[in-house]
Amino acid sequence: MELWDYRPDVYARGSGLDLVGYHVQATDGKIGTVDEATYEVGESYLVVDTGPWIFGKKVMLPARVVTRIDPQEREVHVSRTKAEIKDSPEFDEARFKEPEYRTVIGDYYGRFTY
Repeated sequence: MELWDYRPDVYARGSGLDLVGYHVQATDGKIGTVDEATYEVGESYLVVDTGPWIFGKKVMLPARVVTRIDPQEREVHVSRTKAEIKDSPEFDEARFKEPEYRTVIGDYYGRFTY
C-alpha cells in the first residue's frame, strides 16, 4: 500500500471534495481540523491543526491513514489514536514538501498497521 495515496474506497480522485476545515476524528476521539489537504497521486497528505488539544501543534498525516470521510458531518476519520498523532514528528512548515521530510513522516506512520 502506498502511504501517500488515499484508499480508493475512501476518496475518489477528481471528486472535487475539499477536506480543509473538516474535523479529524482519531480512533479515540476528535484530534483537530484539517488545515491543508492535497490530492496528488503518491503525494497526498493532510496537515491537521490540533488546536488546544496538543497546545496548537500541527501534524502531517499521510493520506493512507484516512479511513472514512463524512461530507455531511464534515469529518475525516483516521486510523491512528490521539497519542500516536501527538507523538508524531514535529510539523516543519519550511520542509514539509521535501522528500526527506516525507521519509521521516513515512517512517513514523509506516510502522503502524492499517
